Amino acid sequence: MKEGVPQALMDDVVALAASHQLVIVHGGGDVVTQYAARLGKEQRFVVSPEGIRSRYTDRETAEIYQMVMSGLLAKRLVLALGKAGQKSVSLAGTDGQLIQGKRKAKLVILDDRGRRVAVDGGYTGKVVNVNAPLLNTLLSQGYLPVVSPVAMGEEGEPLNVDGDRAASAIASRAGADAVVFFTDVDGLKLDGDLIDHLTPAEASTKLPKIGFGMQKKVMAAAESVEAGVKEALICSGTRANPLTRALAHDTCTVISAQ
Repeated sequence: MKEGVPQALMDDVVALAASHQLVIVHGGGDVVTQYAARLGKEQRFVVSPEGIRSRYTDRETAEIYQMVMSGLLAKRLVLALGKAGQKSVSLAGTDGQLIQGKRKAKLVILDDRGRRVAVDGGYTGKVVNVNAPLLNTLLSQGYLPVVSPVAMGEEGEPLNVDGDRAASAIASRAGADAVVFFTDVDGLKLDGDLIDHLTPAEASTKLPKIGFGMQKKVMAAAESVEAGVKEALICSGTRANPLTRALAHDTCTVISAQ
């Protein structure tokens, strides 16, 4: 999420919330990096052997990540939704143990020479469970949950979990019909052409050809469909009626079993 909240997106979300149960899982890694710089904390990014780029999260970075995600960006969304007339509640994944994670003991990354090396996992985690009944309780009372991708680890520590993977886990465990991944382009493009449909297997074969930012979205989308979500949609969140158009398969990438 950039500094501003797209009002067209908020208006569309509010309109659909009148007839659909929606959950927002937000990102905002770029803003985390900005605030870390203001606090004098240099950020380190690493690349896995599969080509996935991610933030290396030590304890201090985990605290900054949690502060910005849950204390700033989630509240910004709640205010924007309220301005548009929608009741919402912001939740870090640590609240009510909404997102439970397992801390990664080691990370295998590529060094400057392209060699595989193992480093301490820090405070990066993998989602292992989602408290779906908590979301259902809020939804049943007409609230739209806004979730920050900060998981609770097994020792009560905050963990940085990827927002796209968190959305995928929430969608599958909550029994969602669809999961939508917003970005600043129309969907997955290869050789300049928009890919309108992929199966999870086809998506996996194309991962090596996809750039850093889109890789995670395609991977998370495929995982959600494999876990039982009917369809995953990758689309631009900056156009008019972005959610309505995505659900109608208008100018986006659809990942589904068929």
